[in-house]
Amino acid sequence: MDDLNELTGAIIGAAIEVHRNLGPELLESAYESCLLWELRQKYLKVETQVPVPIRYKGIQLDAGYRIDLLVQDKIIVEMKAIDKIQPIHTAQVLTYLKMTNLKMALILNFNVGLMRSGIKRIINDF
Repeated sequence: MDDLNELTGAIIGAAIEVHRNLGPELLESAYESCLLWELRQKYLKVETQVPVPIRYKGIQLDAGYRIDLLVQDKIIVEMKAIDKIQPIHTAQVLTYLKMTNLKMALILNFNVGLMRSGIKRIINDF
């Protein structure tokens, strides 16, 4: 599955399945574990809590940035279980995209009535 749109669709489908089974109001870690399982059932490569170093004056520094899920080394998935996705969450994901030179990310907020309303797709056009 190499096409970004196809891959994004698979991730969103898996997120909807998780939300359908668990509903809202759980901790982010519960959704992350279940989404990881769903994506691996689709034979997708998924890494969790991937460190994102800062490159500064030719060296790499660990600033504590972590990508929740990295799917197929192509799409960043930021997991949330909050009232509403805020601009700071978008800024966080844009930072990850910039630092990794990746093109696409998803913010998935599971604390919603319908999962469709908790999905934000972000494209790196830097």
